[in-house]
Amino acid sequence: MILLACAALGMPCVHAAGDSADGRAHTELATAEASAQGGVGHMVLTAGESDIVFGVYSITGQLLRTVKVAAGSRVTIEMPKGFYIVRCGNRGSRKVVVR
Repeated sequence: MILLACAALGMPCVHAAGDSADGRAHTELATAEASAQGGVGHMVLTAGESDIVFGVYSITGQLLRTVKVAAGSRVTIEMPKGFYIVRCGNRGSRKVVVR
């Protein structure tokens, strides 16, 4: 289902998984310019050296939120538990899990 949503949006479907400092698993989008990380009940969007506009999509491809993050800062947004596709401007898209 995730691959179908990624294909429908014309996005690559790649993610990195790991453990956070508190031992909880997470997935994230990380480039030199930006990152998106899922947590428990929230998602953290971080911009690198330039302003970034993130698009948060449902797994079915519906745009849920658009968030502009200023250069060098991060924004935490509360999200219900689930799988999301986060598009980072024109720098790529990844699956992010909010637990």
